[in-house]
This record gives sequence, C-alpha cells and structure tokens, in this order.
Amino acid sequence: MIRVVEAKEIIKQHNELEAIKLLPLPEASGLVVAKEVVATVNIPNFEQSSMDGYALKYNDRNKKLLVTGEMAAGATHSITITDGEAVRIFTGAPLPVGADTVVMQEKTTFENGKLKINDVSLSQGANVRNIGSEVKEGQIAMAKETLLSPAAIGFLAGIGYTEVPVYAAPDVCIILTGNELQQPGSPLGLGQVYESNSFQLKAALQKTGIRNITIHKAEDDKAVLIKTLNNALKAHTVVLLTGGVSVGDYDFVPQAAKDCGVEEHFHKIKQKPGKPLFFGTKEGKLVFGLPGNPSSSLTCYYQYVLPALEKAMHLSGSVRKVSAIATHNYAKQIGLTHFIKAFYNEGRVTPLHAQESYRLQSFAQANCLMVIEEDSVGCKKGDKVEVHLLPM
Repeated sequence: MIRVVEAKEIIKQHNELEAIKLLPLPEASGLVVAKEVVATVNIPNFEQSSMDGYALKYNDRNKKLLVTGEMAAGATHSITITDGEAVRIFTGAPLPVGADTVVMQEKTTFENGKLKINDVSLSQGANVRNIGSEVKEGQIAMAKETLLSPAAIGFLAGIGYTEVPVYAAPDVCIILTGNELQQPGSPLGLGQVYESNSFQLKAALQKTGIRNITIHKAEDDKAVLIKTLNNALKAHTVVLLTGGVSVGDYDFVPQAAKDCGVEEHFHKIKQKPGKPLFFGTKEGKLVFGLPGNPSSSLTCYYQYVLPALEKAMHLSGSVRKVSAIATHNYAKQIGLTHFIKAFYNEGRVTPLHAQESYRLQSFAQANCLMVIEEDSVGCKKGDKVEVHLLPM
C-alpha cells in the first residue's frame, strides 16, 4: 500500500490528458478558453446612443433646437443634422451624422415646438458609445485560460463569435461490476442491493462540465469484464470501474485491466474508506478502479478522479482545503488516513453519523470531508483539523 500523498503525486505524473476543441458557444459554458480570442470587428461598429433622449451637436446645447427626425435601435438608414437641429433617439440606435452628444429625455423640455436642454452638467460625447468601446478589431477580446462563465459566453456572442477553442471535457465510461446490483425502481430479491454508484458519479461528472458519459454493467466474470473494458478504452479517455478491486474471488478488475494492456501504477492506498483504489493508464488514457461501496467510491472520486479531470480541463480545483475547529472527539488507530463525512459551518466542523463505507445517508448531509492523517490517533473537541470542502 502507498500513502495518500504518494497516490496523488503518481496520478499527477501520469495524467497527460488534454484536448483542445472548437465548440459552439452553447456547449462551451463552464469550460476554459484554450487560445486567445481576437476581435474580428469593432464592437460597436457605429457610434451608438446609450439611452433614450435627443442627439445633438454639443456646441448647440444652449440653443433651442428643431427636432428633425427619429432614430430607433436597428435603424439601417442614416440621418444628418446641421447646426440648430436635434434628432429623437433611442437606446442602441446609431448616432446621426453630425451629432456628437446625447441628452437624456428627462433633462429636456419643449418651448414653442423647439427642444430646450436643461442639463447644465452635459459634457461633449455624453451618453454615446464610441466605435470599438467594447472591443476593437484585432484586439485580444478574451485571454487564454479564461473560464467561460455565462457572462463570458454572452460577451463572445456579443462580439460575433459562434464557437470558441476550449480545453475539452474528457469522454468518461463508468463500468459497474457486481451481480448483486439491481436498478432502483425494481423489487429487491435476496442478496440484491440497489445500484447507486452510476447515479452519484454521473451527477458529479456533470457538475464538472462533463457531458459525454457512458455507463455499462459487467457481470462478475473475468472474460466479460475484459471485453467491456477493452471496448470502453477504444471509445473513451477515462474509465471508472466500480467494485471488483479488492482481493475476493470475484474481484477481477486489477487482473482484467492488466489483460487489457493497462499499466498499473498503484493498487491500494493507506486510507479509509477506499483502501483498494486502483489506478492505471493505457496510451494516455486513465483507468480508475473505485471501490464498490458507495461512500468509498464517492470519496475516492473527490480525492483522486476529480483533480485529474480538472487538471485536464484546466479548471481550478473545486475541492478546497481549509482548517476548522472540530466540534467532537474522533479516535482512530495509526496507519490509515481517514476521510470523515462531516459538516462545515463558520470555521467549525462536525463529524457525522454513519461513517461505514456502504452508507450514503450521512454523505448526503455532508458538505466536506474531515481529514485525519495516517500517523494520527485522532482529534479532540477544539482541535484544529484539515477539511476538504466539497463542490455542492
């Protein structure tokens, strides 16, 4: 068995996943820009009013002006004004030729049919969006490594882009092992349990921005597992197997992986839960053998799989490490790092009930994992401990 820190370093060293794809904007949300985005046009590409009001020549602000026309947003014709004239204008409309300023309508009145400006603070160029004020042609509009938030997607659409180069999300295959697994909604027979790993892992992957997820079930048969894994490796860059990674007679994952040409980098970590975790690679593709117990499987996902995926996608780590004050005692023996389902609130962390690896009820209530290192015998109430805040 290896230590937790060693396992994480091994995964980092062998994680060469990285793919750049040109994706349509609607499919790129939450991903990271892989190349600089350069503006191809000036935005706006015409002088534009930023509010409803009247367009005029600034030097005419103290005159009574004749309103000679109207410009609405989307107007494709132009209007020219001369000295002593103004044009009614609406937000987003092109500025008339000859005008250089817009006065808001609330600061105007009409006297004898002519427009009077009542804005003593009006400045030249007020309320006008200049050509290229959003972005200029040839300018870097978005830097490499920018996270594509909703605002970033909107910005790219607003400057005319329909697609963007991103660090693509890996294609992931989940392989479920275990003849005892039954789908939720079906009656349970003797010896059967409801399958939950595919549901929780798929939900966790989707939260990371991964959409191409395939799920297969393999019988507890070595030949079947080898065939299923081989097919998965042909079509996906990451494979997550659940169950079958321990040392029982039906735990075929490590040997099946070897038979499929997967190079094993480690099998078993000094931790609880999730001790029998397996990690290997084949031609740059990542293979994780996760424990079958749901709590162990999800813990291993957050500690090992998620950081590997985020590295490939150039995302900031979503599992944040903080320190907190323990609200209760927790005792353990030296030898294994414990990841304890817990609840963090305002600098304090409370270990939850039901820490057994097969139980998810407490995990469903947890927002963090409290970490007690392998050389520790636990913590006492009031001790400062390490906490891993989970993405919610």
